Amino acid sequence: MGKKIDKIEGLFKQVMETLGLDLTDDSLRGTPRRVAKMYVEELFNGLNPADLPNMTLFENKYRYNQMLVEKDITVYSHCEHHFVPIFGKAHIAYISSGKVIGLSKLNRLVDYYARRPQVQERLTMQIGRALQQALKTEDVAVIIDAKHMCVASRGIRDTHSATVTTFYEGQFVNNVLKEEFLRYVGLTTAY
Repeated sequence: MGKKIDKIEGLFKQVMETLGLDLTDDSLRGTPRRVAKMYVEELFNGLNPADLPNMTLFENKYRYNQMLVEKDITVYSHCEHHFVPIFGKAHIAYISSGKVIGLSKLNRLVDYYARRPQVQERLTMQIGRALQQALKTEDVAVIIDAKHMCVASRGIRDTHSATVTTFYEGQFVNNVLKEEFLRYVGLTTAY
């Protein structure tokens, strides 16, 4: 990690100098190093496979065979096109095939895949596929409802729009179950 931080620090220093910033200013002097550490250790640590959370599973000894929903999971990522924030909420549902997952692991999984340069569509699919693999079930649904600073702070500068992406597989392809999930998370559809 140290080599990555050193390299990014040097490159970001060049960016700042190219922009005409005075790196002798005591407020800016340490910025290249701070940005490099933030990129490697915080914002983009989801690029490190060693940081993939361990998916602790438990026997479904209560034989719970209904939908389990974890909603309003914080999503904080960065657009891979402009490196500006994407932020919003993820909602996850699954039906157990014999195992259940520790609830905090759902939040950790979302955070892991979000902590890399992303597009929301891929992020939604990565979370869904990872849950299917961990839980050994096709019955998984994921919704991400997020704002993109690349839309809000540049280009069109629309601060009100949001992007919604979905992943429905297994029993969630069924419109009745899908609608029940959407009601739980407070979204509606018109078809």
